[in-house]
Amino acid sequence: MSESFFRNINVGLIIRIIGFLLIVEGVFMLTALPFTYLYCGPNCLAIPISAAITIAFGAWGWLSNRKASKQVGKREGYIIVTFSWLFISLFGSLPFIISGEIPNFTDAFFETMSGFTTTGATILTDIESMPKDLLYWRSMTHWMGGMGVIVLSVAILPILGIGGMQLFMAEMSGITYDKLHPRITATAKRLWGIYVILTALLTGALYVGEMDFFDAINHAFSTMATGGFSTRNDSIAAFGPITHYTIILFMILAGTNFTLHYFALHGQFKKVFANQEFKAYLLVIIIVTLIIASGLVINKHFPIEQSIRDALFTVVSILTTTGFVSSDYLSWPGMLWMLVFALMFIGGSAGSTGGGMKIIRQLLLIKNSWMELRRAIHPNAVLPVKFNGKSVPQDIIYKVMAFFLMYILIFGMATILISSLGYDFETSIGASIASLGNIGPGIGMVGPVDNYAFLM
Repeated sequence: MSESFFRNINVGLIIRIIGFLLIVEGVFMLTALPFTYLYCGPNCLAIPISAAITIAFGAWGWLSNRKASKQVGKREGYIIVTFSWLFISLFGSLPFIISGEIPNFTDAFFETMSGFTTTGATILTDIESMPKDLLYWRSMTHWMGGMGVIVLSVAILPILGIGGMQLFMAEMSGITYDKLHPRITATAKRLWGIYVILTALLTGALYVGEMDFFDAINHAFSTMATGGFSTRNDSIAAFGPITHYTIILFMILAGTNFTLHYFALHGQFKKVFANQEFKAYLLVIIIVTLIIASGLVINKHFPIEQSIRDALFTVVSILTTTGFVSSDYLSWPGMLWMLVFALMFIGGSAGSTGGGMKIIRQLLLIKNSWMELRRAIHPNAVLPVKFNGKSVPQDIIYKVMAFFLMYILIFGMATILISSLGYDFETSIGASIASLGNIGPGIGMVGPVDNYAFLM
């Protein structure tokens, strides 16, 4: 990175905002206290001690730089977003370390970073033996990271006199972001409001179904964040069909652009179903589910309902990068689990909590490739790439192509690196794409019924 990038960086403001984010994290950490005292008792101090340390460090960063300029530029925005994930994961690992449940710092940091980034990869071999307040905090890291703690802060920072536009632009995924309101603060509040409403609805649905309140709220956090952490060793396979179908529905909602949820809540359904990314999203789910379900009926002789449910759950879980497991897809015929592996390179919708490359980028790449073929035949024709009826600027196409190239290069380099450590090729490519796309389960030794504890 060039020296000019760091010139005139507002370091004081960066420390101040990261301090504020640590205060927010500490407050969210305290929400685990009811589970601490209900299931563990007043002598379990890992959560309150960790929250106190986190809030104290955050308060120091916030108060010691209160005279810093309140102007957030693009450079400060990207630096804040990058380092905020590092610091909130660092302090977020304290409950696991202080409690002694994950005494190794590397393992605790891995688990926490996996939580905040909604990757869902775990090093835990016996999840059900963990204290419930730590399991709750583990799921909470998903929920905070799902919509983005930065987006939450954007809704609050302007009240404190700090603009949040650059933070919002640096944090939001996808090609562009959609402003639901002229003020960026109002947009952030609307996004978080939808997120909270859907989480509450899912918690209620799971509680009415087959789960107690603890399991319901934890799985609601993981589902809406498309994270994949479960309170059970068998993940969602520990529950029945009602839970499977409920979570399938909300995984689909979580992987949908939240702007479309806003339109739907306001009765603007034409905007929802006219969206090309949303239509492609549903089409991929339907086609791949039918292919896999047919294969399971023909090759594994599964009942039709079970085949459709297992196929649909797995397709939605992997496509949205949630990573929940209802069946071992690696036990399916090779052609079927290869389809599942291919889904790992797609991802959810832009503006959703899903990870991966995003469907909108895939669509633009396909559209641009088709247009390049037409331009070769008609070199003098003006053939713009269009998305949702609007021409896409060429610089956006270049950014998408650059992103795709970097994504594949990182995937390739990570595969080579993991292979060089002595792991087989399937495990290497599985761990690489599962981590890069925030999916969690991959193939090989990091398959749906395995974990990442063996990595040293």
